[in-house]
Amino acid sequence: MVALVVLMTGCGGGSEGQKALDELNAGLASSSQGKTDEAVAHYKACLKHEPLNQFCIYNLGVIAQNAGRAFEAENDYRLALLIDPEFPSALFNLAIVRTDAGSISEAMDIYRRYIDVRPDDASGHLNLGLLLRANGQVEEGALELAKAKALDPNVSIPTFQPETTAGSTPVEPSPS
Repeated sequence: MVALVVLMTGCGGGSEGQKALDELNAGLASSSQGKTDEAVAHYKACLKHEPLNQFCIYNLGVIAQNAGRAFEAENDYRLALLIDPEFPSALFNLAIVRTDAGSISEAMDIYRRYIDVRPDDASGHLNLGLLLRANGQVEEGALELAKAKALDPNVSIPTFQPETTAGSTPVEPSPS
């Protein structure tokens, strides 16, 4: 994404699109320096020039998510996805927000959409696999976790401990 933004910066002109791009780049620079308020101002200025700039909307969502404003972040990610239904970063972050909100089924669906867009990204397979496994879909979860490990051998997969009901103890396998 950054390469695309830098590449597009070379295309001069005073068009609204160029002004939006300049504000987006300034917002990205401010974000990278930890100047959140300044970044927000640039992203909002970008949207004045290009109201449906998915990158500015997405970055506002990231800032909201990092500040603990999940509802605002979710709205920004969903708007970015209305503009581009295959925007990978918005899909991934929306899945995280929905997971945190306890909407696990929806989060799994979003991770599946993400994997359709980015099939070679281990993180999507990892997160989907962990959700599936934790929600009783152990075999499908194991397949996703195996895909994650195959894509990135450095992926750390937590040990799975099936939940037990209160007062019960897990059954130890008998020696063979």
